[in-house]
Amino acid sequence: MKSRAYLVAAAVLAAALAPAISVGPAEAKGCIKGAIVGGVAGHYAGHHALTGAIGGCIIGHHVAHVAEEKKKQDAAAAAAAAKNPAPTATPTQTP
Repeated sequence: MKSRAYLVAAAVLAAALAPAISVGPAEAKGCIKGAIVGGVAGHYAGHHALTGAIGGCIIGHHVAHVAEEKKKQDAAAAAAAAKNPAPTATPTQTP
């Protein structure tokens, strides 16, 4: 009887968490490459491949986010420069 209560509680919990888990597509830019590098590094550093993969995913995602922000700032600066070009110096004539 006790195991049936646990089964019902687990089913209710799974039903409650299902919408939170399947929200939509994840932004995993940089995570896959970071996880591969971190997993390999963790494997060679004491057989901690899973921990290395998790850490690599976090760091890879952060690095990709920073690179994306820099790309957006550079594009905004280029657009502002194209919109308001710097005045060019006119040559002065000497007598």
